[in-house]
Amino acid sequence: MIARFKDLCLDASDAHQLGAFWARVLDGELVDVGDGDTRIDKPGGVDAESIWVNRVPEPRTVKTRVHLDLQLTEPRPAALEAAGARVVREPDAEIRWWVLADPDGNLFCAFPPGTGSRPGPIALVVDTADALAQATWWAGVVGGRVEPSEEGHASLVDAHGFPWDYWIFNPVPERKSVKNRMHWDVDLTGPDPSELVAAGATLLREPDDAVSWWVLADPEGNEFCAFPPRPTP
Repeated sequence: MIARFKDLCLDASDAHQLGAFWARVLDGELVDVGDGDTRIDKPGGVDAESIWVNRVPEPRTVKTRVHLDLQLTEPRPAALEAAGARVVREPDAEIRWWVLADPDGNLFCAFPPGTGSRPGPIALVVDTADALAQATWWAGVVGGRVEPSEEGHASLVDAHGFPWDYWIFNPVPERKSVKNRMHWDVDLTGPDPSELVAAGATLLREPDDAVSWWVLADPEGNEFCAFPPRPTP
């Protein structure tokens, strides 16, 4: 294990509006961090790291490549719509779930109760060219086991620090073209990300006067941040 899953970060045009939406949807506590950004503590009711919602100047321009899947407790996503989501696509003969957009236009999926389409109430989903290779690479970084599916996606289960049940890599034909608006952070087990680079990550930015962490990309170009090991209590 090279690192431990730390938290999620979500870019936003309005961090307070988007943070309030996801805090309501995930039953978390919205925290104003005082610099224009917000944080959602205990998202999904888990006592784990938070979701950071960071204000950025650039708007969303393409389909969201990293998103959350939610399992509904009601027949329709009425509560999500009441919170501010917009239905983009209804279930049909091709798909059995709703595709929605949050207030910033980020797409996410909501599954009817008992469909078995996605295990657990919350899953982190990453579009990928090679689902099995990506899941296997991240298992080498944060531990856990890979579960391939007949449908083509691959799940990473029991990753160290991951707060929900499943981290799913979903095959898509299109390649990544712009910076992801949702990414994840990791805590390193070593003093620097040299093991990550040796494993195939690309170093994009070193710590400097503005940031105290490393910015890297995985083998398919997904950006993530790596933080130095936490001090032992």
